[in-house]
Amino acid sequence: MNKRSIIKSTARYLPDNRITNDDLTGLMDTTDEWIRQRTGIESRYWVKEGDDTGTSDLALEAAQIALARAGWEPAELDLIVMATMTSDTYIPGAGTHLQHKLGGGYVPALDIRQQCTGFLHGLEVCDAYIRSGIAGKILLVGADYQSRFMEKTTANRDTAVIFADGAGAVCIAAEETDETVGILASVFHADGKHADALRVGIPARKSGYAMDPEVLANNEYFPFMDGRTVFKMAVTRLPEVARELLAKAGVQLADIDLVIPHQANLRINEALRDRLQLPDEKIYNNIQEYGNTTSATIPIALDEVMEKGILKSGDHVLFIGLGAGLTWGGVIYRLP
Repeated sequence: MNKRSIIKSTARYLPDNRITNDDLTGLMDTTDEWIRQRTGIESRYWVKEGDDTGTSDLALEAAQIALARAGWEPAELDLIVMATMTSDTYIPGAGTHLQHKLGGGYVPALDIRQQCTGFLHGLEVCDAYIRSGIAGKILLVGADYQSRFMEKTTANRDTAVIFADGAGAVCIAAEETDETVGILASVFHADGKHADALRVGIPARKSGYAMDPEVLANNEYFPFMDGRTVFKMAVTRLPEVARELLAKAGVQLADIDLVIPHQANLRINEALRDRLQLPDEKIYNNIQEYGNTTSATIPIALDEVMEKGILKSGDHVLFIGLGAGLTWGGVIYRLP
């Protein structure tokens, strides 16, 4: 028997501020029908304007729930992995802010800045730490606070209606068990040719001052998305990488009990479902309620799935997603 990466608990946290599509009609030229047709989103959660809240505060709420459910104290952790693109500060990353707020001493903490695939990459990193024997108890959190970076106007409605705030967390333990459970396979790819398809230009720039007049005039501090390119890449690359994952894990698509995709756009997930010829009940979507919480979408969905009792011992789950970079990939996990 070898050490396997076993998810011991899940948790999620959403700000107490639900924003419906109808709420947005007072901020920009849009309608509930327009948003639903293009994204499938009906509502999202945003931190309230003026709240003294950072991404690490959202992460802390989910992390504390996950630790309590696992029966762990912060001091027992060997590692904290934080997946986010919206750290409280540009430097340092949010992982150290979270570590301080959790308490428990000098537990190492690191950030993964891989946008919408950040949590997926986090699963692979945690698995590598566990398989190598470096860590036995790891807290992995995906959290993002997107609403503070968005211009909530008609000019930027393509992104403003999509992105949201939230956090999800899992506790992952090393367990001596057979090799048919835990994380079975992970596969990732990147194509920097499309780096400009989904981006925020500052505070990091190729050259010059981050806040010069030209930057401000070009709105580089707001998210930009080439929706057509992102959609085309997603509906092409996600089915491909799903098949790669199945081959690497040595399982068939029929063996997968549930697909939990990144919640970027309901139309992308419907296209993935159709191209893999999956029945509706085998792909889980909750973007309708939560919008796109970036690094948090998959752990939030996983916590909902576990809460509803959808999965049972021995079930196979395929986590999959595509995000800025562009990056894409996934993980196959089997419940013990």
